[in-house]
Amino acid sequence: MTATFTLLTSGYDSLDPRNADRDGVEKPWHVASTVSLLRDGDLAVVVDPGMVDDRKRILDPLAHAGLSPEQVTDLVFSHHHPDHTLNAALFPHARAHDVWAIYQGELWYSRPAEGYQLSPSIRLIETPGHTPQDISTVAETDQGTIVFTHAWWSATGPAEDPTSSDNETLRVSRRKILDLEPALIVPGHGEAFVPDEGTPV
Repeated sequence: MTATFTLLTSGYDSLDPRNADRDGVEKPWHVASTVSLLRDGDLAVVVDPGMVDDRKRILDPLAHAGLSPEQVTDLVFSHHHPDHTLNAALFPHARAHDVWAIYQGELWYSRPAEGYQLSPSIRLIETPGHTPQDISTVAETDQGTIVFTHAWWSATGPAEDPTSSDNETLRVSRRKILDLEPALIVPGHGEAFVPDEGTPV
């Protein structure tokens, strides 16, 4: 069995043109996470249910995929920045997964993320760098291996993560992901892309 992938919405980050004239204090950033849906059998996983300018950008394509928010079984947080977690409450019955544990209702199930299988075709790996707690979701699909990650903000990188205090660890995580030979990478704030020799490491 293989997973299926639907891009619910593509995100954008501080390099968005609308942020070009931001003066640092008074004007807010325009930022949104890339939000994705994976399905494998009865499992329906939303990856990074974070900030968007309108929740319809998540809910409308979810409905188009034939799912209500109540039918989403799992959430994955690549890390705990609010721009990747803010809309988790849209999915009232979902288990939530991060680097440390699985959470549902009042229950906290501690476990390491590395190698954790959500389903036969979907697993988690630890990929620190953007934050020390970053994880990536690896899905085996008919398109090949797809990795959902904040190791890259978008297809162009950036080569050095401006918010990371450990870009060497980030480079190690990027190599770990590229060693999987993914057919597609879904980055934290941009369109899915096919990695190539120009992909920043």
